[in-house]
Amino acid sequence: MLAAQDTLTTANSSLKAIAEQVASAKRNFEVGTATITDTREAQARYDLARATKIQAENDLQTKRILLDQTVGRVNVIPHPLAVPVRVPPLVPSVLDEWVARADAEHPQIRRARLALEIARLDTEKARAGNLPTASLGASYGRGKSNTRLAVPFQDGAATTPYTSSAVSVTINVPLFAGFQVQNRIKETLVLEDKSQDDVESARRAVAQATRQLFYSFGSGAAQVAALEAAESSSQLALDATQLGYKVGVRVNIDVLNAQASSTALRPSSRSRATAS
Repeated sequence: MLAAQDTLTTANSSLKAIAEQVASAKRNFEVGTATITDTREAQARYDLARATKIQAENDLQTKRILLDQTVGRVNVIPHPLAVPVRVPPLVPSVLDEWVARADAEHPQIRRARLALEIARLDTEKARAGNLPTASLGASYGRGKSNTRLAVPFQDGAATTPYTSSAVSVTINVPLFAGFQVQNRIKETLVLEDKSQDDVESARRAVAQATRQLFYSFGSGAAQVAALEAAESSSQLALDATQLGYKVGVRVNIDVLNAQASSTALRPSSRSRATAS
């Protein structure tokens, strides 16, 4: 949305400047100091500038609606970049430190390393398939038993309490399972090698992306300074061209080109700094 606002500001400035040139060209044509070609060139630039302004207004409205939808509120106005533009330096300023930090903390690398650890554990688990296993079992119980008394002319029962306990140890020794364990070990070893390759691939990709972003930040900051210098130079060139037009050494098309260059560069440095 900020970039769209800058574009609309540029279009408005260009339209205003070209409107002044159209009026000047018409006056000069009326007094005989300019040709009809200058007037038509200025009018053509003015019509094109109007179309550009309308397109910039529509684009700004679209960006405003998208921003409101993203934020969840209506009529959101973002803060513009502070002027003059001051791009802060990177801290730390050494590329190797950024690469080392990314290698240690980047989520993509951490995820790949966790997958490698899981693959190694699966290999150990598969190798354990050839080992014997032992299981220990224990049980304990208490109860009472009723015993009927076999006494003549008497009917009764005797209750006898009892306890029972048992301990068992079971050992299973695998002998042959149709090479199932051996094939599983080969599979997990291959998966472990793949996980190792994935870690190395992730480290290289993250390091390359970090280097690219590091250099892009430096070039972006330098480009901001260059655009600011170009803006100042374009303004000086515009003033000189307008003076030359007044004294008769420059034509109207030269002034229009100088105005277009000057107005186009005014928000460019701010938009570039925002992107950086």
